[in-house]
Amino acid sequence: MPHTVVLLRWLRAGTLGMVAVTALLYLVVANGAEEQIAAADRTTTAIRHIGAAYDQAGAADSALEAVSRTGAIDLIGTSGDFANATARVSSHLTSATEGNAAGEQGLSHIQFVQGQLTTCVQSANTAVLDGSPGLDRARAALDDAPEYDGRRPVPFTGGLKQSLRDLKALEAEARDHQRGSGWRDPGLLRPLFLAPLAVMLLLTGATGRLIVHRFRRRPGPALVLAPLVTASISIPMCTTNPPDVSIALPVLAAAGALGYLAYRPRLAEYRFPRP
Repeated sequence: MPHTVVLLRWLRAGTLGMVAVTALLYLVVANGAEEQIAAADRTTTAIRHIGAAYDQAGAADSALEAVSRTGAIDLIGTSGDFANATARVSSHLTSATEGNAAGEQGLSHIQFVQGQLTTCVQSANTAVLDGSPGLDRARAALDDAPEYDGRRPVPFTGGLKQSLRDLKALEAEARDHQRGSGWRDPGLLRPLFLAPLAVMLLLTGATGRLIVHRFRRRPGPALVLAPLVTASISIPMCTTNPPDVSIALPVLAAAGALGYLAYRPRLAEYRFPRP
C-alpha cells in the first residue's frame, strides 16, 4: 500500500489534471464551435427579420382593408401605408437572406416569397383599374389559407402571410440543427465534459475518505468547491449556451487553485509534523 503522502500527491495530481483537461477541452470546443455559434446568431437575426416582414404584411393587409371600406380605390389608390408596408417586407426579406441557414431550399423559398410579394403589389396596382375584384385578388395574395394534405397544411401553398410563417418555421428548424450539430452536438459534448468531471468527483471523494480515516479530520471546503466550480463550466458546455471564454478560463483557474489548496494542509503536516 503506498504511503499516505504518495496517495495524496497522486490524488492531487489527478484532480488538477481533470481541471486542466476540462480547460483544454473547452478551448478546443470553443474554437471549433465559434463559427457555428456565429452562424446560428445570424440565423436568429434572419428569423427576426422574417417575423418583422410578417408584421408588415399584416400592416399591408390592414391598409388594403381600409381602402376597401372606402369603396373608392379608383380615386385614392392603394394608399401610402400599403406601399410603405410592402417595401418594408421586401427589405426584411433581403436582410433575412444573409442569415439563411436552410441552404438552397431556404434560398428558393425566400425567392418564392419575394415573388408572392411582387404578385401582391402588382394585383393591388391593377386594382386601381379593376376596382373591387382586383382588390380582392390582392388581399387573397396576402391572406390565402394553405392547402391541406389530410389534416396537415402543406407549407408554402398559402398567401404571403402564411408563407412567411412557413419560412420562419423552416429557418428556426435549420437554426436548431446548427445549434445541435458538430461541436454543439450534446451527444459529443456530454461524454467529453462529464467524464473528466465524474473522474474528478471520484478523486475528491477518495481524498475525503482518506482525510477522514487517516487524518481523523473533516475535508476542507476547498475540496468540495473544486468539483462544483468545475461543474459550473462542464455542465453549461453540454448545452446550446456555452459560457464565454472570459468567464470560463478564470473559473477553471479558480477550480485549480481550490484543488491545490484542498491538499496543501494535509501534505504540509508531513513536511512539518506537529510536535
